[in-house]
Amino acid sequence: MTDVQFTPRVFSGIKPSGGLTLGNYLGAIKRWVDMQDEATENIYCAVDMHAVTVWQDPADLRQGTREIAAGLLAAGIDPARSILFNQSRVHQHAELAWVFNCVARVGWMNRMTQFKDKAGANSEKASLGLYAYPSLMAADILLYHGTHVPVGEDQKQHVELTRDIAAKFNHDYGVDFFPLTQPVIEGPGTRVMNLRDGSRKMSKSGESDMERINMLDDADTIAKKFKKARTDPAPLPETVEGLVGRPEAKNLVDIYAGLTEQGTDAVLAEYAGAGWGSFKPALAELAVSKLAPISDEMKRLLNDPAEIDRTLGQGADKARAIAAPILDRTYEIVGFLRP
Repeated sequence: MTDVQFTPRVFSGIKPSGGLTLGNYLGAIKRWVDMQDEATENIYCAVDMHAVTVWQDPADLRQGTREIAAGLLAAGIDPARSILFNQSRVHQHAELAWVFNCVARVGWMNRMTQFKDKAGANSEKASLGLYAYPSLMAADILLYHGTHVPVGEDQKQHVELTRDIAAKFNHDYGVDFFPLTQPVIEGPGTRVMNLRDGSRKMSKSGESDMERINMLDDADTIAKKFKKARTDPAPLPETVEGLVGRPEAKNLVDIYAGLTEQGTDAVLAEYAGAGWGSFKPALAELAVSKLAPISDEMKRLLNDPAEIDRTLGQGADKARAIAAPILDRTYEIVGFLRP
């Protein structure tokens, strides 16, 4: 039985805990902006409900949510072409997550590697929300019948879980109601690494500010960080194979490729044999040209938080218009008595 025809629809979100980094921009935001030119509906949000799986200072969470919105708007997300909102404004996310808590199996949750990474040795002290948040993530996507989710490689497992939940719900109730969402992982620079340790992902929670490029960094700071980024003594190779075992070198080349929207091999063809004394200044100049205007626009937007809140509120109204009938139909399928 087929309940719906699935409109091609992209959904993705960013957690507002800490600031935005170059990793967020190349790994997600830049692709979201580009997707606005494709024949899909696009829904993007600050997933503030995910943020409270660990304790957050309320004032910091509000500011972080506005910073996410400012970053997306400054980078080119157009509220006229995409739906932009913060997750907690649409109560249907939490309601569908409960239904999915009852569909998902404990064994599935136990296989989620990110919980193990985040909880570490103190898993018994972690919040239930941290353990169950992949179910909420599935609800975020399927509440809009999301057909495609642009994600980094480290989030692919959660999209696979979303597919499992959708398939089990459809099977259990004899319907074809939720789509089997596809992860979208493509392009250079999708996984940006630490500027001081190329084996670790660039993170907004890293110990040193020098290991990341923040989206609010000014031009001088961006240039300084790239010029001081860790490298190795060897020059740039002629082929991608020459970057094997050179994580810092590979990271900087990948960042250059991501910012110029070309392949790693094309970058190496241009800079083969070059030393870091010439490549890092070129990378710094490129990054400043791409990122400094976004930083300036973010700062301008953050000076008017009321306008950001209005934009998020308008986006939430549009999101609820899609989400409400999907949740209502879900409740009908499950058998809940409704008004």
